[in-house]
Amino acid sequence: MPSLLGTDLRHTFAAYPTGMAMIAAEVDGRDEAMLANSFTTVSLDPPLVSMAFTHVSTTWPRLRRATELGITVLGAPQRDLVPQLRRSGPARLAGIDLERASDQARTLTGAAAVLVVRPHRFIPAGDHELVLFEVVDHHRDDAVSPLTYFARRVGVAARD
Repeated sequence: MPSLLGTDLRHTFAAYPTGMAMIAAEVDGRDEAMLANSFTTVSLDPPLVSMAFTHVSTTWPRLRRATELGITVLGAPQRDLVPQLRRSGPARLAGIDLERASDQARTLTGAAAVLVVRPHRFIPAGDHELVLFEVVDHHRDDAVSPLTYFARRVGVAARD
């Protein structure tokens, strides 16, 4: 049986396709953003979504201070941005114009969907922090196909 640690478990987890999302906000006068494929819908009443952030993240501690954040469900128009959004530091957002979804929340135009959220609950979860967010605003563009992440590759969801 494969190991429950490290690359074996990561390989098994990668068998489950997910969407790709970016979470972003203005914090201390500076836009911060990071990619996450752990975005999950949780509840309609109250409207809740979740994301998980690794403890070694250097961006999440800054974003965690925001009272309102934007979640962009990446769509086909953002596919070429993914390599840049995976970078760390200031290069991640260099030349990328974020849309002001609220005073603090930032999103990308041309997305499959965008949500404005507020932190609702922080839950320790192993080597991650699971965060429940309350949805305060949202929009979906039915004409945009969402990006997918499967077996460490980015794709575009097919439409029937």
